Amino acid sequence: MDKREEYAARLFVQEDDSLRSVAEEIRQRNLPAISVAPLAGKVLHLLAVASHSQEILEIGALAGYSGLWLARALPPDGRLTSLELHPEHVAAARATLTRAGLAERAEYRVGPALDSLAELAREGRTFDFVFIDADKTSYPQYLLWSIRLSKPGTLIVADNTLWGGRVLDPAVNDDATRALRTFNESAAHDPRLTSVLLPMADGLTICRVG
Repeated sequence: MDKREEYAARLFVQEDDSLRSVAEEIRQRNLPAISVAPLAGKVLHLLAVASHSQEILEIGALAGYSGLWLARALPPDGRLTSLELHPEHVAAARATLTRAGLAERAEYRVGPALDSLAELAREGRTFDFVFIDADKTSYPQYLLWSIRLSKPGTLIVADNTLWGGRVLDPAVNDDATRALRTFNESAAHDPRLTSVLLPMADGLTICRVG
């Protein structure tokens, strides 16, 4: 985090005990410390509130840090549907939302996200807001499924879309980097989307479905 982001986070992000406890949850369960940055979490929350989201889809739960920001943006009858491959991550995310008193707003589906997305489509589900923060090689497919599960005005937000700057380096050509380049190019040029990539944290791409 550079000094500009530190300043913005210090001024605009006030983490309470529930949010701060996620880091300890991650340490105790020996999970990867790859939650979204606090400033990105606040952006997610603000976008979900501004879009009056009732149904939020999260692809990748980890320990529930982003899920908590999103669940707090929902009205009491709103729902967060979170897709996660690893059962131990789901357990951590459930614990996070339970501590915050928001467990009833969250539904978790365990397994490969692409399978869960197909299941949601078969159920006829649509969402007001989609957050993508899972395996990077599947980002292009996640975008296509997110559009399919959207309605006019749905926001789709993806984290890590600068990938530590690797998407900028033509010498880097691994699977994840290629997938993220494809994702960003699709977000920029798909006629169904109006999009922007914010160069904050590790890159936050925001799309609105037209």
